[in-house]
Amino acid sequence: MALFGRTVIVCRRAVDLFTGYLEDALPVRDQARLEAHLAGCTHCAEYLRQLRITIDALGQAEPDPPSPETCGELIAMYQRWAADGA
Repeated sequence: MALFGRTVIVCRRAVDLFTGYLEDALPVRDQARLEAHLAGCTHCAEYLRQLRITIDALGQAEPDPPSPETCGELIAMYQRWAADGA
């Protein structure tokens, strides 16, 4: 069986390579095979498109500051931890 056929198992292998592909970290041969697979597999191409949208959206997200209650709980937890280690 070819590395990038059109079976569910092969698509799963393609999905395993997406992180390396998006980070430009794949060997040239794997990148070429993945791109060939993406050219013929609308499902994987759509999944990759959704990953890119998600990454772009998360890169623009601002984290919410912790609530005063959460800060208090973290400080208390640290104080208990520090007291146990003393």
